[in-house]
Amino acid sequence: MPVPVGLNTWSRLVGDLFPYLDQVVAPFDSLWFPDHVQYGDATVAEGWSLLAYALARYPDKICGHDVLCNSFRNPAHLAKMAATMQIISGGRVVVGIGAGWNEEEYRAYGWPFPSARVRIAQLAESIQILRKLWTETPVTFHGEHYQLDVAYCEPKPDPAPPIMVGGKGEKYLLRVVAQHADWWNYVYEDRETYAHKQRVLQDHCAAVGREYDEIRQVIHVGILIGENEREVERQLADPAVRPVDASTLVGTPQEITAGLLSIVEQGAARITIHVCDAPRPEGTQLFAASVLPHLAKITPGPQ
Repeated sequence: MPVPVGLNTWSRLVGDLFPYLDQVVAPFDSLWFPDHVQYGDATVAEGWSLLAYALARYPDKICGHDVLCNSFRNPAHLAKMAATMQIISGGRVVVGIGAGWNEEEYRAYGWPFPSARVRIAQLAESIQILRKLWTETPVTFHGEHYQLDVAYCEPKPDPAPPIMVGGKGEKYLLRVVAQHADWWNYVYEDRETYAHKQRVLQDHCAAVGREYDEIRQVIHVGILIGENEREVERQLADPAVRPVDASTLVGTPQEITAGLLSIVEQGAARITIHVCDAPRPEGTQLFAASVLPHLAKITPGPQ
């Protein structure tokens, strides 16, 4: 099958998000939502609310988060939420989850903000709890960070949602990916860095006895696209356009296509994009018309 491409959304769009998606979502196979509650006084939409609304509004789309902050929800409760959503959506949920990073929102909302190593250890326990509650009855779990005592999650989701772990930390986070993830979500920077992270993940897989090719690689890329160089430059100077960074491909349809094909060639089995001029539809529509057909012609590797 061709490389699936999903739309990643921006939490700051809030009320503008779904009118934008209504105009552009049709050619994409999936929708991906952030999970933040605060960036200073900026407008920010809550991630699980967006997911629930999208699953109902777009009944042919896979939906997930890129990615949930593990610290924001009790993992047993999250397992129950995801199981319910998987059943009522007809199996269209992916549980994307990470260890969290934005200290500002933790402090503002009263969540403890332990070290990255502790947050990653909590993430690993949470994934174990998710899987147990989706497959075992009842579940008792005594970890360092979470405790369950004769917990039930009925009915079970069938199939269980894939678990996508987001992140790139080499010592601890990618080891969690190797041990526990069905999918790995990586925010693309450049070809060399991606290759290095892949080698680190391969080493962790070998250390834990996991087949590297079992893990589906989902690459998140920003897109700033214009029909020609003049339009690209105009968008770069437009303060209403989302700022670009190292994870953004910038260029004409031909240049964007070449960049994405290179990422797929390197191992991406699925791509998620955010388009920088959203909620304007023009960039997303240009991408769908001029780039998606090229990605539809290729088949990812064994992942």
